[in-house]
Amino acid sequence: MLDIKEIVLQPEGKTIEFKRDLSSIKPILKTLVAFANTAGGTLIIGRDNHGAIVGIEDVFAAEEKLANAIADSIYPPLMPEIETSSLNGKPLIIVRVAHWKGPFYLKAEGPVQGVYFRLGSTNRVAGPDLIEELRRSISNTSFDQLPCPDLEVDALDMVRIQQAFSKVGREIGRKELETLNILVPYKNRLVCSNGGIILFGRDDVREKYFSNTRVRCARFQDTDKVHFIDQYDCEGTIVDAMKEVTHFIQRNTRIAAKIGHIERKDVPEYALIAIREVLTNALVHADYSISGMNPRISIFSDRLEVENPGMLPFGYTLNEFMAGVSHIRNKVIARVFRELKLMEEWGTGYKRITETCRVGGYEIPIWNEIGTTMRVTFKPHPATQEQQPSFPTIEKEFTPRQKKILDILQTKGAHRATAIHKQLKEQISERSLRNDLLGLKAKGLITMIGSGPNTLWTIIK
Repeated sequence: MLDIKEIVLQPEGKTIEFKRDLSSIKPILKTLVAFANTAGGTLIIGRDNHGAIVGIEDVFAAEEKLANAIADSIYPPLMPEIETSSLNGKPLIIVRVAHWKGPFYLKAEGPVQGVYFRLGSTNRVAGPDLIEELRRSISNTSFDQLPCPDLEVDALDMVRIQQAFSKVGREIGRKELETLNILVPYKNRLVCSNGGIILFGRDDVREKYFSNTRVRCARFQDTDKVHFIDQYDCEGTIVDAMKEVTHFIQRNTRIAAKIGHIERKDVPEYALIAIREVLTNALVHADYSISGMNPRISIFSDRLEVENPGMLPFGYTLNEFMAGVSHIRNKVIARVFRELKLMEEWGTGYKRITETCRVGGYEIPIWNEIGTTMRVTFKPHPATQEQQPSFPTIEKEFTPRQKKILDILQTKGAHRATAIHKQLKEQISERSLRNDLLGLKAKGLITMIGSGPNTLWTIIK
């Protein structure tokens, strides 16, 4: 634990806040409620916004006033550690709050409007979704364990399940689906869990109930999200995305040559093993209860970002993650990923990522909690910036489906999107086809003739 001299030098953040005095008690109470609900924290009273230690007059009277306000204003009863200290001869009050069972709220505002949580260095009112997540964390129940009352076993894609588990030498039947909580009891019958649908739901069912599980990938021309070079939405499950995202990254990142004493060594722009670990972490720990937010992979000219919806689980901090402390948000998804050998031992990911980057000469990626999103940022290998690196060959640069589209247009001339769709052997959505066409157009290989439903796509000669 940091001592008082170290704490006052820290910037305000998720677990640290400073107040000048007790002249305005309500913001202090909001902070304590937010600390208790989120991940705990330390509040120091007697330091101003500019970092100056101003102290507190009559510190013992102030301490009693604060203790009474906490007892009278917060429910359930909150019992933080309150102590007095001094720095540079100025008295201070230090309040340490642990993350504990709640949700805690301000009595005057009630159990709906009075629940606060910590977002960066600010206190925010928790909406219904966050309050539900708080309650689930208290009962030790994850969102993916909850039943989907309307969906029974026929909502699952059993072929996909069998294919996934056959790769690790396992056969899956009804009993195993129950053991893995893919099927869960509900009112004397078995139904799919949220996690079961996220992992193995039929495409139409998953799209209806959890369209926010589709992983969205984009390659941008510069350092901002203005000009697309390539786009791809993973149409399969998050299990399928592990392979699809890797292919997208490989075809949209560069390779540099490093010449040693004996042989040439290819250096990828990014450490793919580390990215795979981060992607696994993002998909396993995403908050799928948040609608309208999808996991995203963004490749820019100077960085690669992996984002997933959901701030860190309540009671968990980035420091704990980096120290190897494990906290599973989605228990069903995490277990299945481990069974499929897509995930190693819990709590070892950060160490493996940093070690891979150090050995390969890459910068350690940066983790940021941005609002209700977690973002991990990778920097390219220096060797790929020092020379003119090459992109992968055409065999790796395009997916089999894109190569099929090029073949159709090369041999049969200009086509409408609907006609191309009919000639593809695999069943994909019109959105996926459009992403492929736009990706090929961005590479300067095909172009559009006309507009609207009669638009023709053709090879650029």
